[in-house]
Parts: sequence; structure tokens; C-alpha cells
Amino acid sequence: MSAKRLCKVASSPIHRRGLFATADMESGTGIIQYIGEKISKEESTRRALEWEEKARKSGSGLVYIFELDDEWDLDGRRGRNPARYMNHSCDGNCEAINYEGEIWIVARADIQEGEELTYDYGYDMEHFLDHPCECGSENCIGYIVREDQRKKVKKLLRGKKKKKKSKDGKSGKKSKD
Repeated sequence: MSAKRLCKVASSPIHRRGLFATADMESGTGIIQYIGEKISKEESTRRALEWEEKARKSGSGLVYIFELDDEWDLDGRRGRNPARYMNHSCDGNCEAINYEGEIWIVARADIQEGEELTYDYGYDMEHFLDHPCECGSENCIGYIVREDQRKKVKKLLRGKKKKKKSKDGKSGKKSKD
């Protein structure tokens, strides 16, 4: 991939710090490798649950773990890994690609110098309420959920709002006596 440093960590309007382009890039450019400690699935689950509990209390970042394959994951919290500062966006301009066991962040659109580099974290909707999204994009539904599940979450959220309104007595049909 790229030998030139194409990004830097800086203050982000999305979530404290983020990763920003230091040069113009074309779609398809390999920007940075996501590096870390290679760990077993069992260790990955243990760490994820431990960090999630801490993050709920402190408001810090959650888990920085990428799936490598069926046996191994990559813990990006360990070591020098500026790629871990990339924020989620529902309209990400990058994507994370697994190239033979290495995770690379690749531009999926043309990117201008100074632009924040973001990608879809791809979280499953199972625990979407635990992952609020503040990306501010037009397609944002307010939660970090992978793109193919956002319509389902929107539908669930609409159902919640309707139930809440009917419990409050603010909406609903009048009964005929």
C-alpha cells in the first residue's frame, strides 16, 4: 500500500479525535494499515466485554478490535496505531479491507486534504441502542449500525415512538362507545 504518510490524528467534531487526510487522495488509495496485537476469538470477546463496561462508565471509545478470520482478531488498542482514531460515519469516505490477514483503510471516494477520514464500523443491530452515532451525515439514523441493517433499525425506532405516544395519551384513536 502507500509509503507516504497520508493522514494525521487531530481534533474531530464527531468524537474527540479523528484521522484526517494530509493530502488529496483518489478513490482506491490505501491510506493506512490498522495494526495491533493478534488475539484469539476467546481473548477478543473477553477484552471487548471488559472495555465496553469501562466505556459505559467513562464515555471513552469502545472496542478497537477487527476480525481477521474465524480464529483470530486484531486488537488495535495495543501499540502505536493511529488508524484506531478513525471515526464511524454513516456516509464513510473509506472502508476497512482485509488483505490476507492485514487490515487496510482504503479510500472509497476521492478525498481532499484536511477532510476527516471515516468508515462504517459495521456494527450489528443486536445492541444498537448501546452505540449512538454523532456523525451528522444525511443518512445518519442516530445509531452506529451497518448499512444493510439501518432500514430495520429505523422501523424499530418508528415503532418505539408510536408506542410511547400512545402510552402518553398524545396520539391514538378514540374509542367509539
